[in-house]
Amino acid sequence: MRVGDHIQSESWRDSRIEQLGKPLSAKMKRTYIRIVRTFFRDIQDWDWISRRFDPARPLETPRSIRALQGPDPRVIADDLWAKLLWAGLNLDPGDLPGGSGAHPGAMVRAVTLTWLFAGQRSDEIARLRLGCIRWQHDQPAVGDDPQQTDSSVCLIDIPTHKTGTAFTKPVDPLLGRAIEAWQALRPAQPPMLDRKTGEKVHFLFAVRAGRISKNYINDTIILALCRKADIPSADVRGPITSHRARSTIATQLYNAKEPMTLFELQAWLGHRSPESTQHYAEITPNTLAKAYNDAGYFARNVRTIEVLVDRDGATSGAAAAGEPWQHYDLGHGFCSYTFFEQCPHRMACSLRLLHSQRVQQKPTSASEIEPSADARQHPTHRR
Repeated sequence: MRVGDHIQSESWRDSRIEQLGKPLSAKMKRTYIRIVRTFFRDIQDWDWISRRFDPARPLETPRSIRALQGPDPRVIADDLWAKLLWAGLNLDPGDLPGGSGAHPGAMVRAVTLTWLFAGQRSDEIARLRLGCIRWQHDQPAVGDDPQQTDSSVCLIDIPTHKTGTAFTKPVDPLLGRAIEAWQALRPAQPPMLDRKTGEKVHFLFAVRAGRISKNYINDTIILALCRKADIPSADVRGPITSHRARSTIATQLYNAKEPMTLFELQAWLGHRSPESTQHYAEITPNTLAKAYNDAGYFARNVRTIEVLVDRDGATSGAAAAGEPWQHYDLGHGFCSYTFFEQCPHRMACSLRLLHSQRVQQKPTSASEIEPSADARQHPTHRR
């Protein structure tokens, strides 16, 4: 099947004219197979047909399709994200499509910084409660000292969301100050129904007896930021959406100089399982390259073998008589063959059993090294 097959709706085909005729994605193939599997399972459970087969076996998703799916965070490039941050910090109400009269400027700034710094879903941002910001001070707060606020930890309360209950997470103090500035100017609003929990609450981003829509960020804020930053509203991974900011922030925290662990990131994002977090955070090539260089794979295999010199043997004249005085540390013993790097028995010497006797207690000084008689006669030690 291809996109548009067996669909007669002209409006649907016109809205996807560029995708018509293209192969189905792996996700869509898996969805179609699951729908058929669910159909046969349900009609068997409802006794519409007799149970003659198990739909889970013949209609299992093929491995070739499952292999095409996996964690693939749609991260916004660092340069584009930096421009969006700059635009958000300098956004004016006049930059919005409706002008300064559509929404108060303080609320627009608070919504924008929440999207740029909180890493939450658009629905959760729209459902934030009044008074969701708290400050955790190392010392008791005195007045409204901005210097003390900068050194404090800003905590934000996230309401019940798609995958879990309400929780609290730390955010940048800049976001806390923006939200507090809007709370100081926010006119009194009646409590409204939270459809997620069924409670009547005071929403933070509410004006004129109505809260902002969960699509407000996608339809208004992001488009205004892209225009101000002079960047396209889409990149190679698709349109810039509110949810892509969540993946971008998670990936940056995961690849920071002192990164958050996967379990810490799981708690910060509010996930129930680290498997969900893997769909938001990915290791960047720079982080992977640094880890590979730090591992020292190449240097480990070509490193210079340490040499112990028997000073007593060299000064007493035993070395001139042909006695070994250089000893190469193999880890499991010592080799006295001068041209060690050319030895065909390198690292697999037949005398490894004799050498293993020296592993238990390596000599503390070169004068304690004295190869056994068998070792002196071995061709890999003397020629």
